[in-house]
This record gives sequence, C-alpha cells and structure tokens, in this order.
Amino acid sequence: MPAPDQTPVAVSIVVPVRNEADNIAPLIAEIAAALDGRWAYEIIYINDGSTDATGERLSAVMVERRNLRQLRHAVSSGQSAAVRSGVRAARGAIVATLDGDGQNNPAFLPDLIAAVESGNGRVGLAAGQRVGRKDTGFKKLQSRIANTVRSIILRDGTRDTGCGLKAFPREVFLAMPYFDGLHRFLPALVRREGLTIAYVDVVDRPRHSGVSNYGFFDRLWIGIMDLAGVWWLIRRKKPTPVVTEVVAEVPDVAGVPGVTEVK
Repeated sequence: MPAPDQTPVAVSIVVPVRNEADNIAPLIAEIAAALDGRWAYEIIYINDGSTDATGERLSAVMVERRNLRQLRHAVSSGQSAAVRSGVRAARGAIVATLDGDGQNNPAFLPDLIAAVESGNGRVGLAAGQRVGRKDTGFKKLQSRIANTVRSIILRDGTRDTGCGLKAFPREVFLAMPYFDGLHRFLPALVRREGLTIAYVDVVDRPRHSGVSNYGFFDRLWIGIMDLAGVWWLIRRKKPTPVVTEVVAEVPDVAGVPGVTEVK
C-alpha cells in the first residue's frame, strides 16, 4: 500500500461514518470529481466504531487514493466526536464536512470552501441550507420543531443547522468549547466569536443505501440540555481583550536608550 500523501494541502474534507460500507466508494468518487484540480486537498474518513465492512472498503480505496486517510474510533462515540477527531487530524487551514450517507452532495463543497476563502478571515462558517429535503414527513416535523426552538432561544439567524455540508477555518473550530452536540450549534458559537456566517443553498437527496446511524438533534429532547448550555455560553461571553506585549528598551551600541528589544 502506498504511504500516505504528505503533499501540503489547503483543504481537508472530514466525513464521519458508522456502518456505511456501501456508500464509501461512490461518495469518495464524487468528492474527488468536485475538488480535483481546484485545491490541494485530503479526505479524512472517521470510522466511528463501524461493525460492518466500512473499514475494509476504506482501506481498499486508500490503495488508489493517497490523499484518503482513515481514522478509527474503537467504539462509536457519536457524530460530534467523529467530526472533532477529523478536524484535529486535518492538515488543511480550511475544513469542510459532509455526512457519509450520500444525502449531502459533494458538488456543493466548492461553493462552501470559496465562501470561507473570500471572507478574508471574517467568515467563521459557511453553512449549507437544505432545500427539497428527502426525509420522511415525521423527520421533517422533528427538524422544523428543533430549528424553531433553537432559533427562538439562540437567535443565530440560521434556519437549518442539521445539514452536514459546512466549511470553516480549522483554527476557529478548535478554539470553540467542545461538547457532545457541538456540530449542531456551530452558527451560534461562530457568532459568539464575532465572526459572520455565509449561507449556501444545497439540494438534498436520498441516501445511497442503508439506514440512518446518527439521529438529527438526537431528536429534540436530548438536544434541550445542549441548547441550554449554548445559551449560557453566549450569555457569559465577554469582549476579547486587545493584547499587546510591552517589551524592554535597551541601550544601543552608543549607550543611548530607546531601542526596542523584540522578544
């Protein structure tokens, strides 16, 4: 097997998966079709304790694609933990995420990445906003209730936080307080840091195969505790102080003070 590609990369694509064996190869091919020739990139799959052939399918594709990496959780730790593991391992300054079931179309990745790049440090998140969702009526209802409650409490200006298609500067994500469910509250936490959000409409589609392994909002009820915690974090946010370092003034060679020593 070839050694992992160590070519410098600008963008890291992070894909959390659990028991998605049949969706591995088709989705990776779509990611490559969307990004090849546009950015130097890597693809990081986080195998979140899969019990099917997900790991084997990833290893098989890695033989052909040296920019594909696989991280494995010994036991399933959830989507937030998987995303965090991927972002921590990422080598790109910009990270983009998408779900591993095929419902998120990688064709929208360039728009998300470009939105972060063109933000010149002001855009902390480019968030996909789904149109034409392919979920069941009951799941759409759950989603609508969860988004409405979240929007009223957090006022994050985002109508759809459940879309897996997102892009953000790696350092922005890693500076946020980590908790289980973090990925669902990125818009509110990004605004908390004084950064802006770019929104990109994306077209939802049915999953390629299999069944859902990660619940939306862990449905509403488990998310209520997280919602209260994020509300508290926002309320407790204080302005970031402007910090400058005061350095010593040392005599120059003639013994005249006033030359600043930079440390």
